[in-house]
Amino acid sequence: MVESTCGRIFLKRMTFFLNLTSLFFSLSFYLVVIALEEKVIVSKLGDNATLSCIYRGRELYLKNLRVYWQIADDQEECSVVHALISGQDNESEQCIHFKNRTQLFWDRLENGDFSLLLLNVSQSDKHIYKCVVMQKTEYTKMVHQAEVVLSLAASYSQPILSGPIRNSDSTGEEVTFSCRSGNGYPEPNVYWINKTDNSHLRPSELKITPHDDGTYSVFSTLKVKATSNMQIECSVENKILQENLSANYTQQKQNNGSSIESHKNLEKNGRGAQAAGIISVVILIGLLAVLTCWLWRRRSSKLVSYTGNEALYLPDQM
Repeated sequence: MVESTCGRIFLKRMTFFLNLTSLFFSLSFYLVVIALEEKVIVSKLGDNATLSCIYRGRELYLKNLRVYWQIADDQEECSVVHALISGQDNESEQCIHFKNRTQLFWDRLENGDFSLLLLNVSQSDKHIYKCVVMQKTEYTKMVHQAEVVLSLAASYSQPILSGPIRNSDSTGEEVTFSCRSGNGYPEPNVYWINKTDNSHLRPSELKITPHDDGTYSVFSTLKVKATSNMQIECSVENKILQENLSANYTQQKQNNGSSIESHKNLEKNGRGAQAAGIISVVILIGLLAVLTCWLWRRRSSKLVSYTGNEALYLPDQM
């Protein structure tokens, strides 16, 4: 009797140990799947983002499925982004923030594509999202899960570079350049470059200002010794979007010793050419008007002369 009882206890403990071992390996398997399925998506603010979740296993039936998209990196009370239960969208537990902003691709569901379209991405959508696919047969079991990291970005505006106004030769004097850009995300990198030798220059000031919509603006200044041929570039880099926007300043010294700003001269020359064209057209119209008036007067004088001669001729005929 004692041996029988000990045997049953031993079998129960072995069974428990085997079940625990099986559970451990199952969890390890799912953790590996999550690591393999984790993706990083970059979206611009205001754009739509597709969060990928694709199951490549055996055929699934929508009526037997439950698909949950959840926020995985935040312990808020509401974490449900989107839910599909028995082939139908279920909005009862969906977070208010995601109402009318999420949708699945219905023509792809039966092929195992449970990707989620997130509309009008905002700053508060920056999260790690988890996709969980569960199938109900005899019992409900998880058949697939994936994680998507949503990173946000916004392009910076074209930098505006302002340089010193030099009316005389100030070579050797300290001059100041300023560069500004805005409406970007995340915080940018700003580079000052001496284009004559492509060397990087240390900025005198760098100020990055956050805004209520989550974007940033940047203002930077550079102080350098003036040279007769300055070529300065300000570059604003957005690492996530791999964008580099730049503005250039070029100042050359003329042979007569006076300095000019090439970018301003181009603008002045363009305006001068435009003004010259307008003046030429006005002069041409004036000449045509004078010529027309002269021809009309000449014709009128001949007509008057002819009429007068005819009048003098009529009495003689009588």
